[in-house]
Order: sequence, then C-alpha cells, then structure tokens
Amino acid sequence: MNLAIPGFDHRRIAVDDEVSLHAAVGGEGSPIVLLHGFPQTHLMWRHVAADLAADHTVIVPDLRGYGASDRPAEVSPETYSKRTMATDIVNLAARLGHRRFALAGHDRGALVAVRAGLDHPEAVSHLAILDVVPTLDMWEVLHGANAAVAFHLYLMAQPPGLPERMIAASADEFFGFFLDAWTKDPEAIPGPVREEYLRASREAVASIVADYRASAGVDIDHDRADRANGNLLRMPVSVVQQDWGAALGYDAAAVWRAWAPDLDHRLTGAGHFMAEEDPAMIVKALRDLLAR
Repeated sequence: MNLAIPGFDHRRIAVDDEVSLHAAVGGEGSPIVLLHGFPQTHLMWRHVAADLAADHTVIVPDLRGYGASDRPAEVSPETYSKRTMATDIVNLAARLGHRRFALAGHDRGALVAVRAGLDHPEAVSHLAILDVVPTLDMWEVLHGANAAVAFHLYLMAQPPGLPERMIAASADEFFGFFLDAWTKDPEAIPGPVREEYLRASREAVASIVADYRASAGVDIDHDRADRANGNLLRMPVSVVQQDWGAALGYDAAAVWRAWAPDLDHRLTGAGHFMAEEDPAMIVKALRDLLAR
C-alpha cells in the first residue's frame, strides 16, 4: 500500500532556527492547512487532502514532535506549548508563500489550530475543529468516573520520567489501544496505515508526552489569559465532533460559542477518527466553511 498522498510532494521546511517540519503539499488554489491528531501523522488526512487538492493548495504537515518532523528536547514548558506549535504552522505556511490561509485540525492538531486562531487572527481566515473542546474547557468538563475516558491526559500530565518509561515499555499496546477504542469502523485505518502510526508514535514517546504535558500546564495559562482578556476566534469557525456533551454532561455548542461567535457546530455519528471513517462528510464540512 502506497502511504503517500497521491499527487502530493513531500518537503522539509524550517519553521525556526532549530526545527523543521515534514509536510505534504499538493493542489492549486486558495490555501488550507490540515493538522493531524494523536496517535497519528499527516496521513490521517489522505482522503480529505486528495479531494480538496482539486481546487485548493493543501498543506499537510506532521506537527512538531510527531511523524517525520523534528522532535526537539523538552527544555521548557514552551517547547511543546500550543503557542509554539501554532507559530510553527504560521511560519510553515509563510515559507510556502501563504500569509493567510484556512486551517483545520483534528484532536491535538485542533488544539494547535485554536491557538493559531487566537494568536494569529491575521493569518487564519477560516478555522475547522474536529472532535475536541478548547484546552481549558477540556479539563473543566472532565470529572468523576467519566474522566476515565481521558486517562491518558492525566498520565501524560505527570512530571518527566515515569510516563515516558511506562509508555515506552509497551508503546504499541498503548498507542494501539486508542486506534482501536476510538474508531467505529476498524477498516477505516488499514493495517499498513495503522503500523505507520504505531511506528511513528513508538519513536516519539518523549515528544508526544511533552505535548500532552504542556496541555496540563502552560496551555491552560494561555487559555485563561485569553478568557480574561476577551480574546475570541473572530473568523468563521466550524466544529465537527461526536456528542461528547451528552456523554460528559455539558453543552458542547455553548462551550464553543463562548470562544467563537461565528460558529457552525455539527455532531457526527462517526468515531473519533472521522476524517478517515467519513471523509466525504469532513470534506463537505470544510467546503461549507470555506464558502462562508
């Protein structure tokens, strides 16, 4: 099975003096950047990217710390803050000649996309979010036994050392658990793609944990500052997610509307890996967003 996105070129692009990102780039037209989630790489967008490339320039990077992108050592909480990772993406697009672009993110990539929209509104024209809530709200809606669904958040929030050792000791089982548990259609992630996700995650345990650790610390601080200052996502925003509100007892649309006044909120019956399980639905949501 060819794991490359058909018709896309693969490049390494420096986003600062120390870090380069791997990105697949294809198509022509107005630019859109697609950010992957956990425990995946840019390949999760393979179906969606190929469709959008018919009339858009599509940029599909591996996030800092993931896939074939650089994995800098965690020298401070900012190394893997969503603020730093969002700046990576803005710089990546600029180096490809795009000062303004649409941005879509899934899971971890969605948190990076939200931070890019808050920190760089001049760069992000449209914002699509798949299956998360903002970092600050994520911790607020998890409580009691229901929080067990997010046990990995608490594990990887711990200080450096123990979580890395525990995960590395059974990396394929750990990352494979989420690939299996979070999909409603196992065939959506074929064996070769699943193996690539496992390989990439196995090689990046420390940086993946650092990414999650930042979301239990510095990322919350950044969100709290934005909430206190009334900083909002002013661009058109589309959110597509499973009905986590019903599952965890909160109003998901209201949570998002507090951050994004120009909001289109949609629920889906697909599993967490919706860009692979139902790419046609995600393409439609993105095209609807870009038409606003």
